[in-house]
Amino acid sequence: MTVLFKNAASLSTELAEVRDNYSLGRLEKRIQKADLLILDEMGYVSFDRYQSELLFKIIADRSERGSIIITTNLPFSEWTTLFENTAMVAAMIDRLTFQSYVLDMNGESYRLSVIKKNRK
Repeated sequence: MTVLFKNAASLSTELAEVRDNYSLGRLEKRIQKADLLILDEMGYVSFDRYQSELLFKIIADRSERGSIIITTNLPFSEWTTLFENTAMVAAMIDRLTFQSYVLDMNGESYRLSVIKKNRK
């Protein structure tokens, strides 16, 4: 299985840069070829309209064609703080949650628990 792991903010920047260099198609093909795309840390950085549209296209293109994992610290109801277009946010969440598993991993931070354990 091929896996592509990307930080969400870094991917949005990379998508914008390759689009400006007229090579967006190559990056999109590389992303589509991966059996699994992991977008990490969706929720720490907000995206402008341009970045939002590019990320939405990647997610929409994978919808029902390829697996995707997204890590986030925000509930879906707060994703409108990340993206300017609320209609697009609703469509993105719809595609991500259709025939999927949503794992809510609320609890103490793993890193914090390791620190506490090491201090004992």
